[in-house]
Amino acid sequence: MSTNQTTEAPAPAIDPRLMVREEGFAGYLGEFKRKMKTGELGSVPVVLGLILIAAIFQGLTGDFLNADNLTNITLWIAGPGLIAVGIVFVLLLGEIDLSLGSIAGVSAAIAGVLSARSGVNEWLSILIALAAGVAMGALHGFFFAKIGVPAFVVTLAGLLAWSGLQQFVLGDKGTANVLNDGVIADLDHYFVGDGDIAVTWIFALAGVGLFLAGQLLDRRRRTAAGLPARPVSEIALRTGVIGLIAVAAASTLNQSQGLPLPLVIFLGIVVITDFVLRRTSYGRQIFAVGGGIEAARRAGINVAWVRISVFMISAGMAALGGLFIMSQQGSADKALGSGNVLMNSIAAAVIGGTSLFGGRGKTWSALLGILVIQSIITGLDLVHVNQSIQYMITGAVLLAAVVLDSVSRRTQKSSGRG
Repeated sequence: MSTNQTTEAPAPAIDPRLMVREEGFAGYLGEFKRKMKTGELGSVPVVLGLILIAAIFQGLTGDFLNADNLTNITLWIAGPGLIAVGIVFVLLLGEIDLSLGSIAGVSAAIAGVLSARSGVNEWLSILIALAAGVAMGALHGFFFAKIGVPAFVVTLAGLLAWSGLQQFVLGDKGTANVLNDGVIADLDHYFVGDGDIAVTWIFALAGVGLFLAGQLLDRRRRTAAGLPARPVSEIALRTGVIGLIAVAAASTLNQSQGLPLPLVIFLGIVVITDFVLRRTSYGRQIFAVGGGIEAARRAGINVAWVRISVFMISAGMAALGGLFIMSQQGSADKALGSGNVLMNSIAAAVIGGTSLFGGRGKTWSALLGILVIQSIITGLDLVHVNQSIQYMITGAVLLAAVVLDSVSRRTQKSSGRG
């Protein structure tokens, strides 16, 4: 071989999906069509479902889109929605947690008994209740990750055990009332700024501003790294859409009582957990473990710790959700967390787009899914449908979501993207 002959280094491979950003709107339109054909439906079905639900119940009642009704929906979604956020983390591992309803109940019972009966400072009572919930999740995670007991069995045992503990904590009285004008009472009844419409607009505009800043920062970071970045025109369009949603929401809430505290806390937690999942190494480790345990272990990920920590997060979210439910009903009782609370929370995560098979989902799924479920429940209440029918309809919607997820995965596999 001639010494003058040189070997050129091969050009680095570029994911063709990244080039979509350089093609502008035409590229995104083509990518959207490709995703629809290959079963990558994302949030499209649930958004269309929300629009359809609103249209049907508004047509039947004429009051569904009333500002007071929509405000009530934002109050009611916080408790089960927070539990659903925790379920998203567990589902990303391809597992299930059946104990979260009981954890919500026993955590509320602990907070209620300490604050209302024992005179413990309410903030300290809340912290103890949340810590107890996280400890229960750690126990589940230990038996699952270290001992090897299936998550289904561990959390089923937890469901029974923590339900018994809930009854034990509440004692013969069977209930612990929320302190009037206390911290827990405010979780469901407080409106930020005491209903001042200016506060709602400030929050709405601040949210849009933060979204725009995040998009521009991401573009700058990707450009500096030599990676394809979203064009300014797309950022402007995205910000415009978010702005329209924020303006419509703020205008609607201000026609009622203003900005509900539960909505602020719920949205804040969804944003934070979404950031953790998408922008941190820990979040990527969760997706890696959900995608394949052995591959994750060979990549140097501490699989046991990821599993334990996920169950801790889910239990902590359930404990917080239990406090919101307690605030809403005015007390902690033996029934709190039972009934359809767990099923609605699991259904919310799945309906919102989180896969039951692991490795795919986001915490925004919890928000979208619980909006669908609560909208159905509220709409059926407005037309005075029996609760038994509500359960059947919610079950049918859940089944439809799981079928859609299964079909979507099968379509992606057949197209070589599964």
